[in-house]
Amino acid sequence: MERDRGGDTVGHGGGDDADVCVVGAGPVGLTLAIGLRRLGLGVRIVDRAPETKREARALVLWARAREALDALGVGALLDAHGAELGAVTVHARGRALGELTTGWARSAFARPLNVEQHVIERLLAGELARLGTRVEWNTEVTDVKAHEDRAEFTLRHGDGVIETGSAPWIVGCEGTRSVVRDRLGIAFEGRRRTGLQVVQGNALPTWPLEEEPGRGHIFLAPRRALLVFPLPDGGYRFFCFRDDPDPALGAPPTLDELRDLVAETARMPGLRLAPAPSRWLNRARFSDRVAARLRSGRALLAGDAAHAWAPVGGHGMNVGVLGAHNLAWKLAAVHRGEAGEALLDTYDAEQRLMALRYIREMRFNFMELPLPPLAHRAFTATVPAALARSGFRRRLDLRLSDLRRHHRDSPLSVRVPGPGRGSGARAGDRMPDALVVPAEPGPEGPGEAVRLHRLLGYGTWTLVLHAGRADAVTLGALRAACAAVPVRVRPLAVTPADGRAAAALGDPGELRLVRPDGYVGLVAPLGRVDRLRAYLTGPAAGSRAADGA
Repeated sequence: MERDRGGDTVGHGGGDDADVCVVGAGPVGLTLAIGLRRLGLGVRIVDRAPETKREARALVLWARAREALDALGVGALLDAHGAELGAVTVHARGRALGELTTGWARSAFARPLNVEQHVIERLLAGELARLGTRVEWNTEVTDVKAHEDRAEFTLRHGDGVIETGSAPWIVGCEGTRSVVRDRLGIAFEGRRRTGLQVVQGNALPTWPLEEEPGRGHIFLAPRRALLVFPLPDGGYRFFCFRDDPDPALGAPPTLDELRDLVAETARMPGLRLAPAPSRWLNRARFSDRVAARLRSGRALLAGDAAHAWAPVGGHGMNVGVLGAHNLAWKLAAVHRGEAGEALLDTYDAEQRLMALRYIREMRFNFMELPLPPLAHRAFTATVPAALARSGFRRRLDLRLSDLRRHHRDSPLSVRVPGPGRGSGARAGDRMPDALVVPAEPGPEGPGEAVRLHRLLGYGTWTLVLHAGRADAVTLGALRAACAAVPVRVRPLAVTPADGRAAAALGDPGELRLVRPDGYVGLVAPLGRVDRLRAYLTGPAAGSRAADGA
């Protein structure tokens, strides 16, 4: 590395011993850096901003992103600074139509957590510093070149000094105007969303609604949808998705404009708004775009640099965090020589497909999209009957939670047919967080039921099988197959603690090989050790030659 100024590099892995240069210290870049550091890689993370953002921005962490962050060791930290959302009352024409309820999923993080983005960034940056890596603020990437064995980059520091450097890998997480993506010549495909404006802000309302911890509100009106969620430090976040009568208007709204918009949409003419402790007012318009590819040799893209869309559903930050969770273990495995570079191509395929699905599905989220008068009347007429059904509330909660998002179409997802019924989690599904009793005693003591996710490890694959079928011969053959490959695999024999767990674990005659990020890679009969070995030397090892089936 050539430096045009004196001084030491910042943090563990800075300078010549950095295995990965992460560009952008938002939630996605910080999540990726923490994942890489926990897996033993040296990381350098730079951001052109002078410090962690002070703007509130994104607010909600859904269940699957909470699980991912907990797997990286920061779940409890975020929980301590957030507030769970338990229910949302839906209103239209001045009356309540019903309520949405959360917490239906079997997960330690079944409810969404309201915690503002600037708080998330501050907490994650602090955790990363405790792991030995500090963010280099006031440091902008101006050029990137990807080679077969490394990535070269140019940095401009806040004092104007130019630095050239290199690392085995570079990942652009610096937002929609990504320099990394631009310098790699990767197209940002899609188009601008017209007719949609988002006006949002934090405020303390004086209104007739009773304040109830953990309760939010949705107000539906012609050409407007208003979402109101409680903030951890007091007040509410108001999101108003509305039509865009004046596309040239770009200045942030005033508190009076937000008040008028909320009062009209909620039919509360006497409403008053005061600034919340966390002050923020914003007006935004969006494009729906996905990068043509997320990998170019030794350079990769994540977060808004890879995909972006209007914040309908509030999943943008969550999908980015899940992408970082997907990428970190794969990048570490390839860098350590445990897998070939084709494993990184599965990140590209899985993350792009997930983003494209969100963009498509969010165009039909009529609970948040502004509808014209006739469509609004027709839609709101169906809402009371729908919300009265517990099955509908459960399905909607599970959909929003992201727990049912899957990678079934991934090259990493393989099912080997067997004589069983084929029940339980499919290849590509998130492994359910079932209550199980491990065959080997854990910290809770012998015979104690624990959540399965507590037994999974982010640094290893986990071979999950029913303890009742794990006789010494079978277990010995499986362990021998796992020990013969570079991929890190830990066999785990468990007994389901109840009927729901038994259904989640599937046929006792099957094994499930769970990826480090918690998704099922392989489903196969227990006796097909040859198929397990083929998978571990094929897809799991990043081999294009073998398919493992």
